[in-house]
Amino acid sequence: MSCVKIGTHNGTFHCDEVLACYLLHQLPEYKDAEIIRTRDPVELAKCDIVVDVGGVYDPKQHRYDHHQRSFEETFNSLCPEKPWVTRLSSAGLVYLHFGRRILSHLTHLEQGNRQLEILYDKMYENFVEEVDAVDNGISQYDGEARYTVGTTLSARVSHLNPWWNSDCQDTQEGFNKAITLVGAEFLDRLHYYQNAWLPARVVVEAAIHMRHQVDASGEIVLLAQGGCPWKEHLFSLEREFKLDIAIKFVLYPDQNGQWRVQCVPTGLNTFQNRLSLLEEWRGLRDDALTQFSGIPDCVFVHASGFIGGNKTKEGVLEMARRTLQASCRPGNNANGC
Repeated sequence: MSCVKIGTHNGTFHCDEVLACYLLHQLPEYKDAEIIRTRDPVELAKCDIVVDVGGVYDPKQHRYDHHQRSFEETFNSLCPEKPWVTRLSSAGLVYLHFGRRILSHLTHLEQGNRQLEILYDKMYENFVEEVDAVDNGISQYDGEARYTVGTTLSARVSHLNPWWNSDCQDTQEGFNKAITLVGAEFLDRLHYYQNAWLPARVVVEAAIHMRHQVDASGEIVLLAQGGCPWKEHLFSLEREFKLDIAIKFVLYPDQNGQWRVQCVPTGLNTFQNRLSLLEEWRGLRDDALTQFSGIPDCVFVHASGFIGGNKTKEGVLEMARRTLQASCRPGNNANGC
């Protein structure tokens, strides 16, 4: 066992200190570090790094507590180039200071690599920030929730603590299980983002560069691979490339070898589209839609107008073009014409 020690508090444990300890164990200098769970200041002073206890945040001394009244730090306050304003927990503090090195070690991407920075942001936004918010009691929204979600990572970690009426109140076994649980989920998410989500960005970026070859308007992109997660990448790349015309439609093949035309929404978490497929097509299928639209091989247009299908790539392209043309008719400013 290494003489290096990670200090954290004893008693009931939460997801943030579990994740903080797991993350530190991924670094070579802390790989075999003993985790000392105590609140004793004398014992904590002997530790090389302390998380979630001690009342001190000082990265120079490797002290990463967030419970002191004066602590108000967020990712944005410590790294102004980052947008997140959720108050940090011990997990967020460790991730902020060590995350790039941890991800570099786990992914074998060099620090400074653009892909590593994208993963660094993604893992905070879609994994660590949730832990920060739950630990600090920050609600996702205002008002009463319609239902309870009891299967979050923080909730599952909490359930590993002894019950209030258990004969044994020793938390060490549950803490060890929690590190295994949190670590497996962190690695699983990172593996997905590195090997599926990040390659999709390359596909979407290439499609954006080729959009004028699909249609002169530049408002239609074609993804040769169906199932590629494109929305988040498309919004991000539009901002990065400073596109002067917003993309309205994405074309891609489905699992049956047919084609889909999907409208680009106005944002990630909305059902409102930048431009919906023609209203008179909505709810029609097969021959009825083909005859009405005059476009061969139509399959369907959803009743809400956000997606349509055709047996061929040429068919969905024509569905998108017709919709763009209709939006540019006199008196219709939906497409900025």
